[in-house]
Amino acid sequence: MKESILDVLLYLFEHYLADDADLVRDRDALKSGPLFDELGQAGFSPAEINKAFEWLDALATQRPAASPARIGGPTRVYADAELDRLDLECRGFLMFLEQHGVLDAGQRELVVDRAMALEQDEMDLDDLKWVVLMVLFNQPGSEAAYAWMETQMFADEPEPVH
Repeated sequence: MKESILDVLLYLFEHYLADDADLVRDRDALKSGPLFDELGQAGFSPAEINKAFEWLDALATQRPAASPARIGGPTRVYADAELDRLDLECRGFLMFLEQHGVLDAGQRELVVDRAMALEQDEMDLDDLKWVVLMVLFNQPGSEAAYAWMETQMFADEPEPVH
């Protein structure tokens, strides 16, 4: 069974990270002992588990400077590799989130960076939503944006931010 980095991250997020903020801060506890064994028993390969922890470490060390949302500001031009991985629907969703103040430009860049780091050939909108949720969860001061994004995870159409 071919598991991806995102599968491991989703498992961690759903079973550990979202419920235990202290565990998020204690990355060493995540990487060793019973949790690593549990991930192996859940069917994840050691290589994918390690890549997922590296992904989380990179997310933890990248803190974009807060930048105000600018409607009508500069347009993000995507590199060819980003265009290959993030389809029009994903790029449109990122624009929607930025225009509605859910993500600022720095957070958008962090989402794009973390999406690219997943090593997937393509990313669908549901996968991107999970990346956005994990990025917002890890950003101090983004609690309201995280809560809004969490409500949108299973909605067919995103609703505007008020």
